[in-house]
Amino acid sequence: MGPEIPERFLEGYAHILSEVARTGRRLTREELEARRTLGREAAEAGHQLRALVHRHLTETRASWPAQAAEAGSADAVLGAVEQAVDAFAEGFERAQRLTVRREEAARREFIDDLLYGRSDLGRLAERATRFGLRLSRAHAVAVAAGPEAYTESDRVARSVEAALLARFDGRKILLTTKDGRLVCIAPGSQPDVLRYFAKQAHAATDGGQVAVGRPHRGPGGVVHSYDEALDALDLARRMSLDDPVLYAADLLVYPVLTRDRQAMADLVRSELGPLRQARGGAEPLLRTLSVYFDAGCVAAETARRLSLSVRALTYRLERIHQLTGSDPADPAHRYTLQTAVIGAQLLDWPANEL
Repeated sequence: MGPEIPERFLEGYAHILSEVARTGRRLTREELEARRTLGREAAEAGHQLRALVHRHLTETRASWPAQAAEAGSADAVLGAVEQAVDAFAEGFERAQRLTVRREEAARREFIDDLLYGRSDLGRLAERATRFGLRLSRAHAVAVAAGPEAYTESDRVARSVEAALLARFDGRKILLTTKDGRLVCIAPGSQPDVLRYFAKQAHAATDGGQVAVGRPHRGPGGVVHSYDEALDALDLARRMSLDDPVLYAADLLVYPVLTRDRQAMADLVRSELGPLRQARGGAEPLLRTLSVYFDAGCVAAETARRLSLSVRALTYRLERIHQLTGSDPADPAHRYTLQTAVIGAQLLDWPANEL
């Protein structure tokens, strides 16, 4: 049973019914606006619309005018009841919509501050409890990128959220969107949540790629994990990684390789620069090396992936040896060549001059 409805929300209601029964008039503009104002105040006070309508109907029965015994007068009173309740509900619903918009704006502001890390961390932690997060604990972030940009009201976002809530009801999870991507924030101690999010998001986005950052503690931990997930998606694009789910923890070697960008650029130039002399430029031979290493240096599998004959592949590998002085089939040369190929992909060479 809900809270009792205060009498002030029916102020003037009985008088209106009496007036209408006596004169047969409709409610004035001022009376309708007064009902709307009372509806707005009732919404702001936290009352339920169903209980308020029930209270109006109860008051209608209790205050039914004696003059309404006649059929015409009774019809006018019922019309006044309809007008009054409709105006009251309109004011109530306007207030609710305004409250929802304010809540949505506050939620979006919190999410932006959380993922950009631009707010006071202490204040951010306080605001987080309102949205179900306890930032004193470790959290991890998963980001899903699909063929289109998504918003929280999209069918894709709603279907993923429904699946998560159905499976993990009661868990401290925040699902949102940011820059057109789906974002899920979950406690770092619950990796099953992000695994399930990745599965659902991959399916809902028609094969979109999902990246999962490592768990980090504190208010700044969320933005750290989020940045790791974004970096993983960017790395997948540059390295042509087609795994449906990427884990930042499994990709740590790549940031290490590019930590000294100048040294990596020097390696790429010195080791792969001579490939520019080849007919058609460096790209075909660079692609050959990349696929060769991905295929475990197995010539037959590399040729199949490149739609070449083994003889044509062998010619390409020999040409690479001639130009660079490094033999891809020689274990002593292989590590340097493969590192240079990875560096070229990370630095987008030869499209970008180093």
